[in-house]
Parts: sequence; structure tokens; C-alpha cells
Amino acid sequence: MYSESDIEGAVQAGALTPEAAAAFRRHVAAGHGEPAVDEEHFRLLTGFNDIFVSIALVLLFAALAQIGGKLTPGLGGLFVAGAAWPLAEYFTARRRMALPSILLLLGFVGGIGAAVIGLATTIWPNLHDNYVGGVFAVAGLAAAGAAALHWRRFVVPITVAAGTAALVAMVVGIVVVIAPAAKLLLFPMLLVGGLAVFAVAMWWDMSDPQRRTRRADVAFWLHLVAAPLIAHALFNLIGVFGAEMGVGVAVVVLAMYLAFGFVALAIDRRALLVSSLAYVLYAMYALFRSAGAIELSAAFTAFVIGSALLTLSAFWHPIRRRVVATLGGLAMRLPPAQMAGVS
Repeated sequence: MYSESDIEGAVQAGALTPEAAAAFRRHVAAGHGEPAVDEEHFRLLTGFNDIFVSIALVLLFAALAQIGGKLTPGLGGLFVAGAAWPLAEYFTARRRMALPSILLLLGFVGGIGAAVIGLATTIWPNLHDNYVGGVFAVAGLAAAGAAALHWRRFVVPITVAAGTAALVAMVVGIVVVIAPAAKLLLFPMLLVGGLAVFAVAMWWDMSDPQRRTRRADVAFWLHLVAAPLIAHALFNLIGVFGAEMGVGVAVVVLAMYLAFGFVALAIDRRALLVSSLAYVLYAMYALFRSAGAIELSAAFTAFVIGSALLTLSAFWHPIRRRVVATLGGLAMRLPPAQMAGVS
């Protein structure tokens, strides 16, 4: 599977003409009976060698983290980050391997952040809880800087999402330092952070509604960061897992999932639906139990939700066309809901 970034790179390298790339996209869309943007293409594997290299990277990073951690806290993260960069020069810059590139990016950015946290715990082993947020703020800033540096050199689409997540952690840490009582407002802060990341993702998405450039791949990963932040924070704020779920809360969860579905259809991104799936499964399970179907509540839940998601997937395009039709002028900035020449 080739992503839009690969096609864009082929055009820039002269391997494909812009006309040939456009014809290829039209051919794929016609074969699927729907716009190519609806597929949400992204490349995770270029071949089985990606898996082979990725396993080796995980083993290497785990060993470096443990060896460095035994010497002094934070050194493990520094070892991982120090190994990730030169390896990225080969596996990312030269080989263009997808999954290893993602792991190397996460190793470099995460290693820098972990190194800062480890260094802080070494210097201040008895740091007061009120200042822990400051450590995470500095670690988030360092990780965001590492992501920016990595982006300038390798331009891996997930890098922007990693850097944005680090900035969210930095802001949350700063708020906790300024107002220690804000620790009790973690979920509202995560919700605000998730909405901010979602806004950034939409900015990237709206700059390329046809999803023909690397910007669409960047937006894909940003949505994957924003969705769990929004869903986890929102459902925890309404107390989904706080106690035995009542019918009222279950109905609210299902209504929120329908709202997420409307947003997902409008922007043509499925991350919100996937991230909130566990909550709607639990809500449906609670509804079946309250109705008396105790023994088969799990089976009924899986049947209903599974059937609904399969139906949505099969009729995604016609349903989305109706959703987009309700958005007025905003629809012009969203991915097309129909193929050219098809009503």
C-alpha cells in the first residue's frame, strides 16, 4: 500500500507526472466506487522487512534503556535517543522504511523527554509534588524541540503529532506548577488539549482537502493523538467508570458516540469512533444488563456494535454525503463527498 506521501514524493522525484498521479487516484477511486480520500491511506509497512527491523529496534532500545538506567536515571533515554538518530539516517533517510521510521521517531523524541525526567530525579530526588509538573513541562518542551529537529531532517508525518502531544504535556505541566490545585482538573485540561490538537489537525486537513500531499498524512496522525485525549477526558468527566453505570449515563454515552460519528463522517476521519469505542461498548453492555439480559449482555453488545460499525463502513460514502450536505459552505473546505462526475 502506498500513501499519498509516496505518490507526492514520486511526483517530486519525476518518477510520475502530476497528470499520471491524478489519473492513478481517479482509477483507484473508480475501482472502489468512492472518493480516494475516503480510504484514509497511510503507510505502515513497506514489506515484511519492516517488521523484522522493528523487532530488532525494540530489542535494541529496551537494552539501551535498561543499561543506561542502571548507570544513572535518564541515561537510558539519552542512549535510546542517541542511537535513534543515526539509525534514522539509514532506515528513514535512505531506506524510507515506514514502521521503523515511526519507532525511530518515537525513540528519539521519547528518549529526550525521558532523559530530562531522569536527570531531574537525579538532581532532585525528593522533589516536592508541586514541582513535578515543572519537570514534565521541561521534558515536554525538550521533546517538542526534538520533534522539530527530527521533522526538519527526516519529515516523517507522525513527527508533528509527537511534537504536538509533547507541547500539550508541557502546557499541562506549566498549569500545575502555577496552580497546584489544577492537578484535580486533569481531565478538563486533557479535554482542552485534545480539542487544541484537533484544531491543529483540522488546519492541516483543510489545507489539503483532496488529501494528495504529505499534509494529509500529518493530519491523520494528529487526529490519532486528538481523539483519545478528547474521548478519554470527556467520558471520564461524565463518570463512565466511576461507579455502576446507570441507564441515564449509558444513554448519554450513546448520544455522544452518535455525535462523534457525525463529526467523523463530516471530516472523513475515523479516529474519534475508534478511540471512544470502549466506552460505547461498556454503555451498551450496561443497557443490556439493566434490561435483564445478564448472561448474553456481552454477546448482544458485540453483535449490535459490530453490526452497526460494519454497516457504517459499507455505507460510509452515501451516509457521509448526506452529512456533508447539512454543513453548507463549510463543506467546501472538507474532503469531497462524491467523485467528480458522480451524483
